[in-house]
Amino acid sequence: MSLPPRLAKMKFRAWHRGTREADFMIGGYFDRYHAEWDEEDMQWFEDLLDKDDVEIMAWALQSQPVPERFHGHMLEKFQRIDYVTI
Repeated sequence: MSLPPRLAKMKFRAWHRGTREADFMIGGYFDRYHAEWDEEDMQWFEDLLDKDDVEIMAWALQSQPVPERFHGHMLEKFQRIDYVTI
C-alpha cells in the first residue's frame, strides 16, 4: 500500500538520517506509529525531523532536556524505544 505524499516524505526523511542508529530510532518510530497520527501528530513529527539527530536521540534516551514544544504523548511513545527492531 502506498502512502500519501506527505507521509511518504516523512518516511523517507525518517529513514535517511545519516547514521543507522538514527535511522532505526526515527524510522522505526515512524513505521510503528504513523498510521494512528492526526494532523497535530504529523506536524510534531515533521518538526522533530527538522532537528539534529544527536538532539533527537538524546531526547529519546532522556539524556538531555527536551524542549517544551516536543512534550506530550508523542514524546512519551518516542522515549519507550520499543519500536526499534534490529
